[in-house]
Amino acid sequence: MSTPEAAALKATVKALSDQTETITADFVQYKRLDFLSDDIKSEGKLAFKSPSMVKWEYVKPFAYSVLFKNETLFINDNGNKSDMDMGSNKIFKQLNQLITASIKGDMFDASEFEVSYFKKDGNSEVHFNPKDKQFAEFIKSFHITFNTKGEVQEVKMIEPSDDYTQIVFSNRTTNQPLSDAVFAQ
Repeated sequence: MSTPEAAALKATVKALSDQTETITADFVQYKRLDFLSDDIKSEGKLAFKSPSMVKWEYVKPFAYSVLFKNETLFINDNGNKSDMDMGSNKIFKQLNQLITASIKGDMFDASEFEVSYFKKDGNSEVHFNPKDKQFAEFIKSFHITFNTKGEVQEVKMIEPSDDYTQIVFSNRTTNQPLSDAVFAQ
């Protein structure tokens, strides 16, 4: 992508992100592990409420939810609940910020990432490679695909082993009322 095209994309995404208070979407997640012949496929629903409440609710093939709220990670594994303070853990704090920013599409921080821009099937794909060596031990690269409106269509997290998690969003709604009850533990 040319420098002017990259700048236009950043401006479009930033403007949309600044206006975004809530997002709901369905998603399909593919987990690629080198030693498996087929990807592991999961389906679920995403809920986001500004500034930083994010809930991933998996519905297929199992019931499982992960909630990022107030620097705490809450996990509900089919009724077995646990939580973890992310505020005291630099890596988890970075991961939460990365997830929140990627859902909104607002993560063009050149101080934290080496950023590259590409055209892909009529959309835009941006690659983020973490500069923090400790964080790079967990995430090698983060790829986000944006549609022409600047909405996140797909997120791909690549691990140092080249295994990856790919999340494809559909049925996205933005700025619709979203009760805090959605984010209850």
